[in-house]
Amino acid sequence: MAREVKTIATNKKAFHDYFVDETFEAGIVLTGTEVKSLRENKTNLRDCFATIRKGEVWLHGVHIAPYSHGNRSNVRADRERKLLLHKGQIRYLIGKTKERGYTLVPLKIYLSASNLVKVEIGLARGKKNYDKRDAIAERDQKRDVERALRERTKGE
Repeated sequence: MAREVKTIATNKKAFHDYFVDETFEAGIVLTGTEVKSLRENKTNLRDCFATIRKGEVWLHGVHIAPYSHGNRSNVRADRERKLLLHKGQIRYLIGKTKERGYTLVPLKIYLSASNLVKVEIGLARGKKNYDKRDAIAERDQKRDVERALRERTKGE
């Protein structure tokens, strides 16, 4: 049986700007009002990244809007948030991010089957401008082929 997840936010720009080599599922440390705000889909993953400090993974630049019915328990919308990974995974990521060109990019935030908020982070390498142009051209070409096939089957 497949696990059912509810996607809250995706970072579409990450796949445009980076080659994602590996992905990891991480928990995230949140307050109660942040979880309620996430359930209302009030978050933004644009221009965010993850860093490793003192053996812990931290998420920077994720904007989670304050909860609409919250009070003084609301926290800053753009604060750093700790990600929860196994120690072996963190050691692996430390080794990989020390290599030239690798970075940690959050790809999506979702609710797992057990109603826990999870973050999918990707170990990514930056794309050059010509790589981005090639990806756009390939996507356009694929779209044209699909359109031609649809028109061809429609005429029959």
